[in-house]
Amino acid sequence: MKLVRYGQPGQEKPGMCDANGQLRDLSSIVQDFSGEALSRQSLDRLARLDPATLPPVSGNPRLGPPVAHVGKMICVGMNYARHAAETGASVPEQPVLFMKATSAIVGAYDDVVIPRGSTCTDWEVELGVVIGEAARDVAEADALAHVAGYVVVNDLSERAFQLEHGGQWVKGKSCDTFGPIGPWLVTSDDVANPQQLDLWLEVNGHRYQSSNTSDMVFGVAKLVSYISRYMTLQPGDVISTGTPAGVGLGLKPPTYLRAGDTIELGIAQLGQQRQRVVAHPSDATSA
Repeated sequence: MKLVRYGQPGQEKPGMCDANGQLRDLSSIVQDFSGEALSRQSLDRLARLDPATLPPVSGNPRLGPPVAHVGKMICVGMNYARHAAETGASVPEQPVLFMKATSAIVGAYDDVVIPRGSTCTDWEVELGVVIGEAARDVAEADALAHVAGYVVVNDLSERAFQLEHGGQWVKGKSCDTFGPIGPWLVTSDDVANPQQLDLWLEVNGHRYQSSNTSDMVFGVAKLVSYISRYMTLQPGDVISTGTPAGVGLGLKPPTYLRAGDTIELGIAQLGQQRQRVVAHPSDATSA
């Protein structure tokens, strides 16, 4: 299933896309896609519905983040060997974890705002994993049973904030609009193998990233199991599993986003995103 949340920010309604791509309203069936609504039992109930019996949604409404009230957004660093090499880092022996503030989350087609004074805003296409069943110290062999589905993530980063402003990476990862997810949540039953998905990203029509999730250092099952050793993963939590080579930081010379740029990215079976890059209001006023 392709599950969506549509409508203006803060007013999104739950929906699904039928086999013909028609958006159908689910608000009479489920209140929102968060928490227990993402459990296996809840998703199985939705899968048994006949989409033709659901009200069609007219027009082209905004698609918001397909998961509401995300409790934690956990990101994985250096999870593709070539990306580690391009940034001068070693391939990690254990997953590198950091958090992105959930206030950064926006829809797949919402604008990306360059932070005030930023000169190093960068792009990162990533596979996002949405938790559906609570996971606490689960075995790797059982880990995928705790996954509700998968989303496209653009893990935007401000490299100067991340690397030059002291402390850990969270400051460079958590700026408003730095977490587009979606356009929809594809449930795990429709993704036979999360380690065989092509992913790509372009800026202004130039392809910078092109890879496959088979190149991950640590796969989805390993990550869910590993993270659940250190914290309980709750329904609606999102794991962003790392980006392949081709980020702006790794180019020679480094290349970063500017107001007026257009970012397009996608993952096979999971859809595509498109964002317009805009200046921070204070920088636009002073320009």
